[in-house]
Amino acid sequence: MLDAMDERTIRIRLLDLGCVAEAIGLERRLARTLGVLGAAVNPATDTAYIRYDGYRTSPERLRAAITAAGFRAGDPIAG
Repeated sequence: MLDAMDERTIRIRLLDLGCVAEAIGLERRLARTLGVLGAAVNPATDTAYIRYDGYRTSPERLRAAITAAGFRAGDPIAG
């Protein structure tokens, strides 16, 4: 039996990202978060792009993971 997946993408504004090294560290941390399929952090736009399985995690948990990594997460960006 195949496991069901609900693939989604979210963009979250990062309120205090300082440099490229921090962006890389946050990408790695998000990639290890349960339910995350992929993550990219753009330090130029202070935005995290996260692909995730909606059955295994939620936007609230993703924001909590960003906070646990030492950053402030803004609201998800529409579109």
